[in-house]
Amino acid sequence: MYPFTYQRATGLAEAVAGLKADPQAKAIAGGMTLLPSMKHRLAAPSSLIDIARLAELRGIRRDGNSLVVGAATRHNELTADPIAQSAIAALARLASLIGDPQVRARGTLGGSVANNDPAADYPAAVLACRAQIVTDRRSIAADEFFQGMFTTALAPDELITAIRFECPRRAAYAKFAQAASGYAMTGVFVAQFDDAVRVAVTGAGPSVFRWEAAERALSATFSVGALDALSMPASGLNADQHAPADYRAHLVKLMTLRAVADITGATA
Repeated sequence: MYPFTYQRATGLAEAVAGLKADPQAKAIAGGMTLLPSMKHRLAAPSSLIDIARLAELRGIRRDGNSLVVGAATRHNELTADPIAQSAIAALARLASLIGDPQVRARGTLGGSVANNDPAADYPAAVLACRAQIVTDRRSIAADEFFQGMFTTALAPDELITAIRFECPRRAAYAKFAQAASGYAMTGVFVAQFDDAVRVAVTGAGPSVFRWEAAERALSATFSVGALDALSMPASGLNADQHAPADYRAHLVKLMTLRAVADITGATA
């Protein structure tokens, strides 16, 4: 690990000012991605600005048909929160499947979304639930936010302050986890709204993406059988020591079937 300085921000404005003043500075909340990267010398920020305790970044609330979750909300807080469980139960369950108890006690929603790890769970929920990523200066639609592996629409000195999820009528998340890490080898979040169905896939490709063929099929008939004729092309999917691309393509359909079965009570 390279040397760095540490600063605990006392407010959001102070944190943003610190990032603007030093292009090599990084914000840290849970640090579940940043700290391991630093230990392996894959990241060398000059300064860490701690935002974990900022009141502006905490909290979970219902706002009309939206669930608003502060960026510094930890995974285990989202899992146990009754407002989240009532508004989008599938999101609370997704949070319970992340990593291990230690990760869930420290990791945050905003950090996961800002990092856009190809195998992270939250991006699937953000994309499926037509979420808005709220920052210190603007609001970004999920369809425009995720741009590629570890790449988002965020500016270098921009901080996520909250995620505004649109509450679907019904939703479910199904995940095939890598045994050692708990990361999603493939995870699928299915959200049914009154006017549309969204199917978001994480873990299978370089970045989270929507399976639009499944969305069209489920919009016509929301059932497990609606997916019978579909298959996910393996081209462009991840291939590594854990699984080849064609296996991940198989998992995309299987996890989608399981999510729909969870929603409808059918058998996948």
